[in-house]
Amino acid sequence: MADDVIPVRLEVRSKELGDTLGRIVSSTEGFRLHASGDAGPFELLILELGKDVEREFQIVQSFSSLGTVREVFLTAPQQDPKVLVRALRAGIREFFPQPVNEQEVRQALENFKQRRDTAKENVRAERTGKIINVVASKGGVGNTTIAVNLAVNLAHLNRRQSIALVDMNLLFGEVPLFLDIKPSFHWGEVARNIARLDAMFLMSVLHRHSSGIYVLPSPTELNGTHQLSSDIIENLLALMKSIFDYTVIDSGHTTDDIALRALELSDTVLVTSILSVPCLTNLNRLTRVLYGLGFTPGETVRLIVNRYLKDGSISLKDAEESVRMKVSWTVPNDFRTTMSAINQGKSLSEVGMRSPVARSIRQIAMDLSDKEIEEKKGSFFSKVFKSSEE
Repeated sequence: MADDVIPVRLEVRSKELGDTLGRIVSSTEGFRLHASGDAGPFELLILELGKDVEREFQIVQSFSSLGTVREVFLTAPQQDPKVLVRALRAGIREFFPQPVNEQEVRQALENFKQRRDTAKENVRAERTGKIINVVASKGGVGNTTIAVNLAVNLAHLNRRQSIALVDMNLLFGEVPLFLDIKPSFHWGEVARNIARLDAMFLMSVLHRHSSGIYVLPSPTELNGTHQLSSDIIENLLALMKSIFDYTVIDSGHTTDDIALRALELSDTVLVTSILSVPCLTNLNRLTRVLYGLGFTPGETVRLIVNRYLKDGSISLKDAEESVRMKVSWTVPNDFRTTMSAINQGKSLSEVGMRSPVARSIRQIAMDLSDKEIEEKKGSFFSKVFKSSEE
């Protein structure tokens, strides 16, 4: 009956409190402690509120939105009425003042087990999300614009879909600028704390954007302190696939070992290019690498021509013959709208929803949207995704 044992994750600051709660959980029939660093799912989170209450409630809301846990219990040294109201609005079932009352905790666990056992969704399958890797044929072709707006549009197409955006431009990542955010963490935190990498830790370092997407930026410094490895990127992306319906990667135009490993783990690769001789030359080299990794032209690897002008000196037909691959999408050259969006830190849809450039990227998102994933409501990681409405 091991499958019926409920894993419980503790996130507390006091060792004494952790020992007390750990003893209660472990000695309550049908429950077990979920160890830190265990990448497997947990159904109940008991979280101790600290000084940064706002940040902790954001994590709680993220878990609730993504359906990563069934319920969250809170504990704190004091019963602040404002915090209690906030907890109630966030759907928190239980709040334990400290010192915790053992009988109250046990009763709360039993109540949780009853709710869990009587729920209709008793059989749950783990979500297997998809990774879309956006790669540039050359620097300066608008790769970040495509990646950022693709992620935002995927989130807007269906609010039940959970979307992550990872900035893998390891030197000069600009995703935060494009979204006007100041994230507290970046993937360097993942590299430095790889032993702690699980759903709880990952959600604590992701930045939730107002569009509903979750962003993992690249470091802003170049001191080489936090080095990624192929093992780290493999563990990170595997975990993100288990949590998110889509993970969009902005890979820039690097082809180092990390970028190649990310490509190998991707389900779909979108190559961005413009119609110029240098770009098409690089594109030929890049596609040979992708074909060597087993990607299929027009299926798992697809070409986006950005800043497209119909009367340009190089035609789409010339480009397709040059790289021996069909162009899947064109994104029109709309400098004014695109630069306005970048300078304001907004998506193209916010700046000009009806503009041709916004409509073209929205079409790409629609073409890539997986209807089967949208319909999976019974998965442990696939409850209804409720993003905040704009």
